[in-house]
Amino acid sequence: MQTALTRRLNLRHPIIQAPMAGTSTPEMAAAVTEAGGLGSIAIGSVGVDEARAAIRKTRALTGGPFNVNVFCHDPVEADPARNADWIDSLKPWFAAFGAEPPVELKNIYRSFRVDDAALALLIEERPAVVSFHFGLPDAARIAALKAAGIVLLATATSPQEGRAVQGAGIDMVIAQGVEAGGHRGVFDPADDPRFATLPLTRLLSTALDIPVIAAGGIMDGAGVAAALALGAAGAQLGTAFVACPESAAGATYRAKLAGADAGRTRVSAAISGRPARGLENDFMRRADEGRIAPYPFAYDIGKALNAAATAAGDTGYMPNWAGQGAPLSRAMPAEALVETLVRETRQALGRMGDLRAQE
Repeated sequence: MQTALTRRLNLRHPIIQAPMAGTSTPEMAAAVTEAGGLGSIAIGSVGVDEARAAIRKTRALTGGPFNVNVFCHDPVEADPARNADWIDSLKPWFAAFGAEPPVELKNIYRSFRVDDAALALLIEERPAVVSFHFGLPDAARIAALKAAGIVLLATATSPQEGRAVQGAGIDMVIAQGVEAGGHRGVFDPADDPRFATLPLTRLLSTALDIPVIAAGGIMDGAGVAAALALGAAGAQLGTAFVACPESAAGATYRAKLAGADAGRTRVSAAISGRPARGLENDFMRRADEGRIAPYPFAYDIGKALNAAATAAGDTGYMPNWAGQGAPLSRAMPAEALVETLVRETRQALGRMGDLRAQE
């Protein structure tokens, strides 16, 4: 299964483990890379020192290529009135758990678009791949990373965003459909046509000159084969890897992912201030989304509310991000999952070949 993705990065398989902030780990990324795919870590939610440690730990565990993901959301200034309104609305919720909300909200995730320290770190460490989520950095940052010999990927959730990715000189585009778990990489959440993975993959693979990676709702080899059949050079899977022992997912998250309600996901901005798909919970059902503080300020209090609820024995405010294919999740080591995906993909492609032969 050699494609433009495998040839460019010298991979054995056209499979990328998604860079899930808070869930992916150096151990998981290294295991996927060692198995012949492309492992990923995410540094958008941590500081430079922690990011450097994660990159170096991953490099110590594998000599192969891996991806380092950064957030490129619009830098947002604090809106004290809006933040205070959201804090106010959640005070009764905190009180129910015997806790107080934060007095003010912090900007907990610095955008790579204004993070010079993160840029310097990536140029110094030179991972094989860097990927952008929520948008694109400026031309100077892109040029600096390319000059360092780094292959660049960026998420697109619409044909318009895909054209912007290609126009910026990015090497490959990740076509992320609305089925995806967690925060999709949409540039502007207020203007989101919510394309599904397969039509978006086909639209981008026919319209762009750069390789397309399909992402969103893909959980097994049949999904990978479908993406390849539509012109993708590979597939990126996130939720499929959450149950792996190498992931940082906690016991409750794993139990819910394996539970009877794993197929009930919802897109909500309640937890973080930005639309994200996860296993439906009380926070998503109860929140007045018209009052939410902007991302990532809302995530600051969302995390605090979850901590208060969890301390009181209530897991209904926990952000268990998951895509629509969550019921297909399988708990096995990351290396075994890659091997299983490859076997399933070959079988699915073989069935497609059989069908063509019957025509």
